[in-house]
Amino acid sequence: MNGLIDKYRPWFALKNVPGLGSVTFKRLITTFGSPQGVFDAPDHELKAIKGMGPRIFKGIHKNRTHCPDDEIRAIERCGFKIAALTDPHYPELLLHIPDPPPILTYLGTLDNIAPCIAIVGSRQATAYGIDTAFKLGCKLAARGFQIVSGMAMGIDTAAHKGAIHARGRTLAVMGCGLKIIYPRENRQLYHEIADNGAVISELPIHSSPDAHHFPMRNRIIAGMSTGTVVVEAAAKSGSLITARLTAEYNREMFAVPGSIHSFKSTGTHALLKQGAKLVENELDVIEELGHLVHQSPPSQPIAAPGGTETHFLEPDSVHAKILNCLGPYPVHIDTIIETSGLDAGAVNASLLCLELKGVIKQTPGKFFFTVEETP
Repeated sequence: MNGLIDKYRPWFALKNVPGLGSVTFKRLITTFGSPQGVFDAPDHELKAIKGMGPRIFKGIHKNRTHCPDDEIRAIERCGFKIAALTDPHYPELLLHIPDPPPILTYLGTLDNIAPCIAIVGSRQATAYGIDTAFKLGCKLAARGFQIVSGMAMGIDTAAHKGAIHARGRTLAVMGCGLKIIYPRENRQLYHEIADNGAVISELPIHSSPDAHHFPMRNRIIAGMSTGTVVVEAAAKSGSLITARLTAEYNREMFAVPGSIHSFKSTGTHALLKQGAKLVENELDVIEELGHLVHQSPPSQPIAAPGGTETHFLEPDSVHAKILNCLGPYPVHIDTIIETSGLDAGAVNASLLCLELKGVIKQTPGKFFFTVEETP
């Protein structure tokens, strides 16, 4: 006998009932306690459940003898794990949304102790947006938050990498099955996230990244999280779906301001007008949600990229201002000059010094980025 199959067979059998959505599934489990309780329930009690139409009723009867063992074996064979609605490791906050996924498959580990904060935004982000997402992911993870995002290019990727850089936990919620790594460019990141948290999906493991999967994915990101930070978003960005759901779930909403001349900031500015808290750095998030984490700020200087301790930089020094403009992705010197507010001569001198110290690197075209510390 296979314990995993025996445990989850009723869950998959009920989930596979045609027409049964997550809202009605939750009602059934709330009423009858378990999928087996649903299958054993008298007909008159089943029919009394809101949303119970003839198609679902017949499907429940049919699936009482349905054995989805092959589906469960495939999950187990791939090394993936399962979290069902009543499992203790199922994400706790997700239980409180109207339509939680009945079953999650995941690679990695789930942790219900540390609070989650979502960081989302544009796929085609600016250097400013990517740098901001990386720093927020890094510093919030260092404070004990789990960073939740969707592993898309741009803001999502930067937030995940920031958390990993801080040796913190990060969770990626996929819009496809776990056997499909999307986007393909993030193959290495997929495994790094699994090693430092979990890659999660509610979809069958071979599901392709179809467009309609992503809004459903966004409800999980918002539902798992105590709050959502939107770093960069155009007026019709998909991350605004996550923001809307965050508000519907009565969670904290944050937004990072951008340039008034950039269309990629119109969405975040709209959120700020609607009452989202403005975020300039991680302290703005910690002010609202810091009571949820029990980890104190690091008492020792955190190593800057390249292994150089930050105490060699005074907060108001030219070097510190330059490093605040940089991250793991290349930033053009003109952007550094504009963002830092320093004159070109001071910027050039500082960049040369930091490059000689091994703190930053330069790529062709006068682009600069910080060097990640190697363990």
